[in-house]
Amino acid sequence: MRVWKKLLPYLKNKFILTLVVFFVWILFFDQNNLVDRHISLRHIRQLERDKQYFKESIKQDSSRMKELRTDNDNLEKFAREQYLMKRDNEDIYIIEFED
Repeated sequence: MRVWKKLLPYLKNKFILTLVVFFVWILFFDQNNLVDRHISLRHIRQLERDKQYFKESIKQDSSRMKELRTDNDNLEKFAREQYLMKRDNEDIYIIEFED
């Protein structure tokens, strides 16, 4: 109650009341309000981090592709490990361990 008694003279001042209404309007109701702006900036930062991650991923994949295109031994190793390919005279056994 004491706080209201201290604030009441300031709230009666039309300039201060106008400023308070203006700030509330800008914070919550305006088309470019500060709440939406903060959310948008957080989203932009997340997209920038994703962009950096995908650039690194593209760089690694490009170097891996170059390596696979130039060396047949690496290509064979990759095909055996990733796609379980085998030669005609071989058998492949997959062993899975349960945790």
